Amino acid sequence: MPVNALYRDDFYLSTCEAIVTAVHEDGGIELDQTCFYATSGGQPGDTGLLERADGTKIALGQTKHGPSKDVIIHVPLESEPRPVVGETLVLHVDWPRRYRLMRMHTACHLLSVVCSYPITGAAVGEEESRVDFDMIETIDKDEVTAKLMELVEQNHPVTLQWITDEELVANPDIVKSKNVRPPMGLGRVSLVCIGKNSSIDSQPCGGTHVSETQEVGRIHIAKIEKKGKENRRFRIRFGTPGDEA
Repeated sequence: MPVNALYRDDFYLSTCEAIVTAVHEDGGIELDQTCFYATSGGQPGDTGLLERADGTKIALGQTKHGPSKDVIIHVPLESEPRPVVGETLVLHVDWPRRYRLMRMHTACHLLSVVCSYPITGAAVGEEESRVDFDMIETIDKDEVTAKLMELVEQNHPVTLQWITDEELVANPDIVKSKNVRPPMGLGRVSLVCIGKNSSIDSQPCGGTHVSETQEVGRIHIAKIEKKGKENRRFRIRFGTPGDEA
């Protein structure tokens, strides 16, 4: 039975109860529902704890998808205790880490607004993220930083809208990514919408994001690298350029 991935509808949900539905030979745990984000689309999966009825805790090193997107596997660290099928657990996401990733992922979307070129790759990190663009133009990183911070400080709402897989196929132009497929296969696709009535941006994405751009905080472009004749890599970091020292 497909897992109920609660985070898809509530990015701020950091704890919930769940029942163990399977325990793999390598220790991986499947649950009937989860608030843990599974690695996908350049964003790392959540880490955290699974709490048992007796108060003992199982520390997780990663969360990943199984053979399909409707299977989510919670992978404990080595030597952690194993639950049994049918056991009820309380899930606790490492919230400070998740929230940093939410802020960073939203910042990547804002960068795609400032730099309106096809995206050839991306990776979201706790301290630094990167977005690769299909472009040959030279662009000033301080100018990009200023435009990013303008969008952050305008505090645009960030909302989620659902469309069907068929609607996405019928409207391919809304996909900015050149090489990465949008998160399809579940019958519906989430659009991350920035600004009132998507006035700033609307992009298919299965990651987690903050609810308003001001939550991103201070960010800057630390570096722009040339990665091939028609590829530029932008590195986003928290803080100001002066923090580089």
